[in-house]
Amino acid sequence: MTELLNNYVAGQWLAGTGAGVTLSDPVTGEALVRVSSEGLDLPHAFHFAREEGGAALRALTYAARAARLAEIVKLLQAKRDDYYAIATANAGTTRNDSAVDIDGGIFTLSYYAKLGAALGDVHALRDGEAASLSKDQTFSVQHVLTPTRGVALFINAFNFPSWGLWEKAAPALLSGVPVIVKPATATAWLTQRMVADVVDAGILPAGALSVICGSSAGLLDQVQAFDVASFTGSATTAATLRAHAAFVQRGARLNVEADSLNSAILCADATPETPAFELFIKEVVREMTVKSGQKCTAIRRVFVPDAALAAVVDALKVRLAKVAVGNPRNESVRMGSLVSREQYETVLAGIAALREEAVLAYDGSATPLIDADPAIAACVAPHLFVVNDPDQATLLHELEVFGPVATVAPYRPAADASALPEAHAIALARRGEGSLVASIYSNDDAHLARVALELADSHGRVHAISPSVQQSQTGHGNVMPMSLHGGPGRAGGGEELGGLRALDFYHRRSAIQASSACIEALTRTTQ
Repeated sequence: MTELLNNYVAGQWLAGTGAGVTLSDPVTGEALVRVSSEGLDLPHAFHFAREEGGAALRALTYAARAARLAEIVKLLQAKRDDYYAIATANAGTTRNDSAVDIDGGIFTLSYYAKLGAALGDVHALRDGEAASLSKDQTFSVQHVLTPTRGVALFINAFNFPSWGLWEKAAPALLSGVPVIVKPATATAWLTQRMVADVVDAGILPAGALSVICGSSAGLLDQVQAFDVASFTGSATTAATLRAHAAFVQRGARLNVEADSLNSAILCADATPETPAFELFIKEVVREMTVKSGQKCTAIRRVFVPDAALAAVVDALKVRLAKVAVGNPRNESVRMGSLVSREQYETVLAGIAALREEAVLAYDGSATPLIDADPAIAACVAPHLFVVNDPDQATLLHELEVFGPVATVAPYRPAADASALPEAHAIALARRGEGSLVASIYSNDDAHLARVALELADSHGRVHAISPSVQQSQTGHGNVMPMSLHGGPGRAGGGEELGGLRALDFYHRRSAIQASSACIEALTRTTQ
């Protein structure tokens, strides 16, 4: 029988009871390890994290906690090869795709370590400047941010077992808030191994970082008023979480990142043969195929001028035909598998549904898989659809197929010369009812600014690309810790990262009204 991975709670490594769930190689079907959270004393785990882990973290200054993050970075960097091996085996990713998750998580940790060092040896943060409350200036108010005296519960998604952990844990730990992470079961191995390495190294106080692998049953029942929870997953599950007593009755905070029908818009001036057109084509194909399209930020809808529709589809088909799909251990393979056969069936069902209102323009499944048995491997080749009338379409704007699938649709030029030529495309993008990111491509930087502002209200991030940044741009789907990650409406309404903004979720804001002398003393002990 395969090894059963232990959980780390209340400062102890504990095995769950029962047979557990077996994690498998999504390419070969080989059983890898098992996970189980059955039988854990969850009330004790949460209490220990709050009382022991939280107190120990809060006793450290921001700079001291940042130094611990820097130590974690060095540790993880030294063990990167181990993590790459786990990612290939458990998630079916190529080395380049594994880097997005593993190196992306390490980079995010490093970024917050540097930010935290600049906050200094203080235990609280000032929020703005003091303001006088009296005519004689003797009575004032100063807003401050102090770490919440609770635990941060992370219920993470299967696609980013490394980055999904560290992009949340970095600002939480820097804030002085202990973390309990429940990784998605299918790819929990990498998360568990990273936590194990950090725990074994003794970098963090006991109770500061815990991991629970297996079922999430009972976790939310432990969430109290000053705890915070962050969920990444489907909008359907998010709706269930929002109705839980922890948030409705006890008032705990909940951050959600859910479904997102992200868009890419080719601006009217980016005609074929222009540099912006080529950048657009390259980015759409990259976003369709990186991590086999299993990214919450991947491009799902592609809006192009109606006059350029044929040229765009032809150019995308040429590039997609070069994508070799199969076993990531083969160096010729560019795109590996989905994370499981369950996800494989879900993606195939989504493709079948899209065919009801869209035309399949490219079907990569006509090309045999490389070193992979199609009866076993969870490999889905790229699929490109076309919807000729996006105004009448519904699934285009409602169904997210979480795999290497995108749909191209034409937009009409604006009839009013004073309007943006892309007004129709912007309206179509908004039909996604809130997205994590939209990218726009033009040869004119000033024009990009106008389009970006029109999209900003319905998107957490707008990625505006012209030839002037073709060598420096970070990519439509890459989430950088300096930028906000989250989106309104359908995308969950949450906010993560964005530099120091990420710390707000883990702090409580309070107004201290006192004498000017007291406020002055306060400012000497805060940053």
